[in-house]
Amino acid sequence: QVLCLSAFLALPLARAEPIRYSVAEEAESGSLVGKLAEDAGLTPPQLSARRARLLSEDGRQHLRLDRGSGRLLVAGRLDREELCAHSATCMLPFELLLSDPLQFFRVEVTLNDINDHSPVFREHLITFRIPETSDPGSRFPLEMAQDPDIGSNNIQAYSITPTNDYFSVFYGTRDEDNKFLELVLEKALDREEQEEMSFSVIAEDGGSPPRTGTTEVKIVILDANDNAPVFTQQVYTGKVLENMPEGSVVLTVLATDKDAGVNGDIFYQLNQAVGQSDPAFVIDPRTGEIKMTKPLDFEEAGTHELIVRATDGGGLSAICKVQVEVVDVNDNAPELAVSSFSSPLPENTVPGTVVALFTVRDRDSGANGKISCALDDQLFFSLRPAYKNYYELVTVSALDREHTARYVLSVTAADAGSPPLTSTHTFTVDISDVNDNAPVFNQTSYTMYVRENNAPTVFVGAVSAADADVGLNAKVTYSLAPVAAAERPSCSCISVNSENGHVFVLRPLDYERLRQSEVTVSASDAGSPPLRANVTVRLVVLDENDNAPLVLYPAQDSSPASSELVPVSAEPGYLVTKVVAVDADSGQNSWLSYHLLRATEPGLFSVGVQSGEVRLKRPVTERDSVKHKLLVLVRDNGKPPLSATAALSALLLKDFSDVRLPHSSPPADEQGDSLTTYLIISLVFVSLLFLISSALFVARKVCKSKELKAAHVLSGAHNLQSGLADAAAAGTLPRAYCYEISLTTGSGNSEFQFLKPILPSLPAQHCATGQGPQQQEQDFPCVPVSTEDMAPDNAGTLSARQLNAF
Repeated sequence: QVLCLSAFLALPLARAEPIRYSVAEEAESGSLVGKLAEDAGLTPPQLSARRARLLSEDGRQHLRLDRGSGRLLVAGRLDREELCAHSATCMLPFELLLSDPLQFFRVEVTLNDINDHSPVFREHLITFRIPETSDPGSRFPLEMAQDPDIGSNNIQAYSITPTNDYFSVFYGTRDEDNKFLELVLEKALDREEQEEMSFSVIAEDGGSPPRTGTTEVKIVILDANDNAPVFTQQVYTGKVLENMPEGSVVLTVLATDKDAGVNGDIFYQLNQAVGQSDPAFVIDPRTGEIKMTKPLDFEEAGTHELIVRATDGGGLSAICKVQVEVVDVNDNAPELAVSSFSSPLPENTVPGTVVALFTVRDRDSGANGKISCALDDQLFFSLRPAYKNYYELVTVSALDREHTARYVLSVTAADAGSPPLTSTHTFTVDISDVNDNAPVFNQTSYTMYVRENNAPTVFVGAVSAADADVGLNAKVTYSLAPVAAAERPSCSCISVNSENGHVFVLRPLDYERLRQSEVTVSASDAGSPPLRANVTVRLVVLDENDNAPLVLYPAQDSSPASSELVPVSAEPGYLVTKVVAVDADSGQNSWLSYHLLRATEPGLFSVGVQSGEVRLKRPVTERDSVKHKLLVLVRDNGKPPLSATAALSALLLKDFSDVRLPHSSPPADEQGDSLTTYLIISLVFVSLLFLISSALFVARKVCKSKELKAAHVLSGAHNLQSGLADAAAAGTLPRAYCYEISLTTGSGNSEFQFLKPILPSLPAQHCATGQGPQQQEQDFPCVPVSTEDMAPDNAGTLSARQLNAF
């Protein structure tokens, strides 16, 4: 930065001498002053590219630059007398300012005077009262005409018209800057011959063509008053502070007259500049005291020149000059003029960028006009001197619109007066946005819930992301982030609204098939290039009670209900079986309870509400039937609850105490079946007996006795195997069992009991037994049995081998 500043400050030294031009005043607007671009070593395209412009100290644009041609032209009316008053030279200094890079050229235009003003007398009629005793050669001072032009265009000569023999005019110089005009008496006057006379005094300048001004002079011839007033000084000088109040005394002039009486009385008269309608001074006609009529302003006029005439009572007069110098006080605050200003400023602007170029000036002089500038906030910006009274406002560090979107910078300019005066200018620098912030979600992840069996396109929640930028850079749109094929989610039913981030489920979901799914939602802004952020959205499916319990055991199919074997000697609490069921739902929807819905003997069995275990509720009695049917209700805990039923049967059997079975009677229902069989067989045999001869009756009776014994044994075995086959078919036993049975011969009501299993039973096959003319199917184990195997032993019981074979 120091090197850049040094190079910049050295830039104006590349051309130490200014570019000088001259132009006549009152030139027409658009008149050519000079070829500025050519003289500065530039081309017209460079003027446009580098934004060339003219800067003057007073801020007024008298000249203008044509960027297309590079010529310096007259911008408006140029009046040298208005701009430079009576100065011998009139120069208009200004600077040619170029940007990118910053460069200055000093230019001075000299304004040449033309004869555009005529001499003007302050008074159109001047009256002189001259005593007749005046000697030839007497001189009477005349107030000179004023011509704003200078040099040869100023007043060069005076003359009288019409000419006469009594008076002439003399135009002379006492010193370099003190010219005077006198009326000279050439011939003695005679009041008796002529009391008054009049003529014109003509002032002529040296212009081409010359201009003239005229005033009328009236001569009144008086009796003898031969002494004119005399001032004590030819030039009076006074100083006054510009802040002195109205009515303050500036100075006092004094004139004396040697005459006595009326001819010695002096009256003072103050004459000010021509064209000044509001005089700033007034003189006391008797005392000669000069006072201020209004406050003076050093910046408007540093000096005031006054003409004071002293006239005695006889008409003689004298003239003196009064110069009033206005002393400057610090009454003007510094002024700040901005030449260029850049706002808004991109937030990625590099440090050292010029934000504003401005100039400061103070209309006061001396120490009151010395100015210093300061910036109140120098953390991000600073002031850098450029050239003369120019300053640059530059950035010194990186900017961040999200931290500060607007900087209000106050530049204070203070002069060196006592007390110092200050002025402040405020630069409001707006920072424009750059897409340097990605969207940020308000949560690190989202979890949303939806109940299964939902309606299509149901709203389940919303994601929200904010972008610290503004405008298009902060406009956030949402979308589902693409994923690889290997990572594709199990559910493609989630959609997100690109404008507001609302998340929808597009189709109904089944909790039993999908319990949760995760997708990635991307939030992208509209910047260039766009920035984005991702967030994980987890969709959790909530269970609904839409699945009824499923009974696993006992199996509920078209086969007959299973039969559970229960010893008649079992005590209360004996576990008969357990109903096993499941529910595909979860939570309380899958909590199952078991209830005994219907039973052959409701008070004999109970079902565990939570476990589904079927147990004996009381001891088995003789009055209880052998076979019981149970219907168990399985119900879940949903709202509303769903249920299923399980049908099962229980078979009550007497208990075994040792390996051999005691004589026992078949159950009541089996006894009924045996009697029916016996009656049928008896009827058949009775019918046959009537047909057979009586000779054969005795033989058939013996045969009948043997067949009855065999039928009794087969009937008991048939009943036992039927119950076992039913139980095995229902699947209620974990394995097949085989029981050893002993039966007594000749017993009509044989009883049997189960002992512990000794061998696994054989699989059941359908065997045909012939009963009468028709063949009927029975569920007996199909085992080949010989007559010897079926013959009972001496004890009247079947052996174990025979039972196994059976």
